[in-house]
Amino acid sequence: MPGHPASELEKMRAGLPYRPGDPDLVAMRKRAQRLMRDYNQTVYGEDEERAAIMHALFGYRTDAVIRPPFFVDYGTEIRLGRGVFLNYGCVILDVARVEIGDRVQIGPYVQILTADHPRDARERAGGAESGRPIRIGADAWIGGGAILLPGVTIGEAALVAAGAVVTRDVAAGTTVAGNPARPLSERP
Repeated sequence: MPGHPASELEKMRAGLPYRPGDPDLVAMRKRAQRLMRDYNQTVYGEDEERAAIMHALFGYRTDAVIRPPFFVDYGTEIRLGRGVFLNYGCVILDVARVEIGDRVQIGPYVQILTADHPRDARERAGGAESGRPIRIGADAWIGGGAILLPGVTIGEAALVAAGAVVTRDVAAGTTVAGNPARPLSERP
């Protein structure tokens, strides 16, 4: 039918159920894995090499500071603003768009997970998955070990405490903590 995604990649990008074992998607993930392997073997001071690898991974140039190791599914669905900092061990499962605003600070071992799976066991056994985008507003700070689940939006200047599990949107200027993350305070 016209207007309906045909490929598994198009379905994935549209947030529809798709088959992650599709050969084109597997090839894209293998490419990303090779680039991350190369990036994760770099050392401090190899700025030109790191920039070239990230350009190949994302498809655009970024001034983000990304400390290895760094892990993604594809890399192609990630958009980084200016002055972004990702600390050691960041995982971004980008089966849906991940938008990270200007000057966002992300602590070590943060997981940004857009991938989702059916709740029904029989559907899960069928192998399909889907994704929901994650957006992080400018000047937000995501503490070490935090987990952002599919579909959440973190507002501008919000703070996510270390170890928090974010299951719902976080309003601008709000601090959240816990599992599931709950507001602690709102700043002016």
